[in-house]
Amino acid sequence: MAKISTLLALLFVISSSMCSAQKPTQTVRGQVIDAETRYPLFGARIDIFTEDTTLTLRTRSDEDGFFVIDEVPVGKHQLKVGVMSYEVSTITIEVNSGKELVVELPMQQAFQEKEEVVVSGAKKGETINEMALISAQQFSVAETDRYPGSRSDPARMASNFAGVGGADDSRNDIVIRGNSPLGVVWKVEGIDIPNPSHFAISGSTGGPVSILNNKLLANSDFFMSAFPAEYGNSTSGVFDLKLRNGNNKQHEFTGQFGFLGTEVLAEGPLNKSGSASYLAMGRYSTLGMFKAIGIQLGTDAVPLYGDGAFKLNWRLKKGGALSLFAIGGASTIDIVISEQTGDTEEVYGEGDRDQYFGTSMVVSGLSLKKPLNENTYIAATVAYSFEEQHSKHDYLLRSYDTTTNTIVIDSMYQLMGYQFKTGKASAFFSVNHKIGRKHLIKAGINVDAYFYNMTDSVLNIPHTAFVNRWDYIGNAFLIQPFVQWKWRPTKNMAFTAGLHSQYFTQGNAISYAEPRIGWRLNMKGNQAIFAGGGMHSQTQPMYTYFYHQFDGDGNKVYQNDDMGFSRSVHSGLGYEKSFKKGLNIKTEAYYQYLYDIPVTVAPSSVSMINIGSGFARFFPEDLMNTGDGYNYGVELTVQKYFDKSFFFLISATAYDSKYRGSDGVLRNTSYNGNYIANFLGGKEFKVSPRQTIGIGGKVTVAGGKRYGYVDVAQTSILNEIVYKDSLFNERQFRDYFRADLKINWKLNTEKVTHEIGLDLVNILNTENLLSLAYAPNLADPTQEPVAERTQLGFLPIFYYKIDFRVSKGK
Repeated sequence: MAKISTLLALLFVISSSMCSAQKPTQTVRGQVIDAETRYPLFGARIDIFTEDTTLTLRTRSDEDGFFVIDEVPVGKHQLKVGVMSYEVSTITIEVNSGKELVVELPMQQAFQEKEEVVVSGAKKGETINEMALISAQQFSVAETDRYPGSRSDPARMASNFAGVGGADDSRNDIVIRGNSPLGVVWKVEGIDIPNPSHFAISGSTGGPVSILNNKLLANSDFFMSAFPAEYGNSTSGVFDLKLRNGNNKQHEFTGQFGFLGTEVLAEGPLNKSGSASYLAMGRYSTLGMFKAIGIQLGTDAVPLYGDGAFKLNWRLKKGGALSLFAIGGASTIDIVISEQTGDTEEVYGEGDRDQYFGTSMVVSGLSLKKPLNENTYIAATVAYSFEEQHSKHDYLLRSYDTTTNTIVIDSMYQLMGYQFKTGKASAFFSVNHKIGRKHLIKAGINVDAYFYNMTDSVLNIPHTAFVNRWDYIGNAFLIQPFVQWKWRPTKNMAFTAGLHSQYFTQGNAISYAEPRIGWRLNMKGNQAIFAGGGMHSQTQPMYTYFYHQFDGDGNKVYQNDDMGFSRSVHSGLGYEKSFKKGLNIKTEAYYQYLYDIPVTVAPSSVSMINIGSGFARFFPEDLMNTGDGYNYGVELTVQKYFDKSFFFLISATAYDSKYRGSDGVLRNTSYNGNYIANFLGGKEFKVSPRQTIGIGGKVTVAGGKRYGYVDVAQTSILNEIVYKDSLFNERQFRDYFRADLKINWKLNTEKVTHEIGLDLVNILNTENLLSLAYAPNLADPTQEPVAERTQLGFLPIFYYKIDFRVSKGK
């Protein structure tokens, strides 16, 4: 803490010469639209009440819903917008000198024709999707930056919500209500995208570093259960991400240097009229840059990764927009054990091979959003995505030299190699139509065409010949039509109902009509009760369909190419109360039944329900869709949204997650920690008109990871951990505990914003246990070849960010 205090004092001294007493100003712009049809609203009154309450700035929206307020002082203010026949909306905005603030303000139509509604203490965080009434929450870009330990990552940020937890500190896989991370779907502009993570294992939904840069994102939605009918191919949760537009009036730039990467971003107008804009960014691994210039990092296994994204946007008449976008990244790491000679933990911990691993993904698309009139709105996206994973392992024959007390490499040869490629062409179309003030209909379709090219070979157990496991080139289609309806029978009640269908040509898997329902009743005193339910289905990880074995005649046998969907039924019931100044309390109880889960034909504990986290692939035996399981729990959230100077979030979940394999035994799933709780908060201190310092902290406690009893004989033969099948997940590591601290300093000069931050992850360096690892002791071969693998230790993450504007468009 002494070092931190010294750093803060130094910042004061440095900044004093850059500051004057006068506070800089900035422009706030935006558009006011109907929340359900996105039709621009003319004549809306926009008021900005400054943080010291001494100044009120006011304007009205033009015929296209746009507004501009100049010379807004930097800082946090309240923005209030009202228009006849719509409910009044109030949000907190943060104005910085380095970037104009551009906001989109969706308005909810009032229940009666000429009603002017003032909503006091209105709940913040409501979803953008107008059909979501339960188990959903909007998250902002600011939250991914503000929450300690989130690392500007949407998935890690979401792990702070009730019902959500991380599967591994070194990765951003998330467990939603006891479900496998396999059940999470990422969507951008209406289409499903590949896993947006660096070092992403085939079939997974997370990884160590996110490819998604939060500077590209607008406010987005996160769904945890019983989601609306437009979302499919998921049994767990959905991230529905929105990409923001670049500034269409002024050129602006951002640069950031930090532990997680060095990045640049540029945005601005494409023409003088301001009808088109661009936004482009790129990032490269900072550690990779250090390695390239010869700086020693203490290990040669340096993760190298880079990513980039862009969005070009053209405004159309009456609120329409046409956008071209792309997101992509590539990563590689070489873990070369053969070059190490010391008696190190890394050598003992699964150190029998050199490993070379890399991944890449990209998605690019064209999106159209267009209100046809005041009651009808269409959206369409066409896109193509590609993902690839490759790896090569070289096996090391080692011995222990007792004279030098070092590991000696006697010989080395290739053990395994694979490359999985999946391309996907996607199309999405939807139409929203409002019937009066009480009814909204939304219908649409998603179509995905998959193209596979997968190869994999490995040495057999005696290491005498290679065995081919994947050798497949083919394609498949996934088609998902939907329809949903929202009805507001009274001013305070809303009801949604919908149907989702799903057909996958691989194995002819089909769900004819999955019902989804939701209900919400707003009561006096800013209280509400809500309930919902739905049926959901999901494909299996694509590579698992094409794993093959050989029959007695040497012919390939694809035992699992006809697997059906995993299915689930979700239900939930909740209550919430909103208070003034952004305070909200919510509790929700849920029950989920999972069925048609792939399990082995031969009786065993193996189930797809436990797959989906970590760096290991799944090598399926002959499977059948007969497994089942359940999750139930109760959640509590107490949240103070950030408005002027502080925020806090308390989330707690008590739950149970069980499953049955083909042996019929009821067991804990691998994600059944039984409880999880988060306590986080932050405070911002204004040290001058131009400077602020923010301090935040977080504590997480949770039940320990599940594991079983090791079959030592099989582990020694296969050179990897093998558990006794009958005792799978019968044990549990000690409880998880982690404390994080975040400190940042911000300075607003005339046209530039500087920010320095330090995120101290696991500040107490708590050794939380993750799993068991294969670790033969060459010095004493009589010892069991098993070691405990711990999660991430203390990790300080620093960054420096600068935002600045260059010129004003004419």
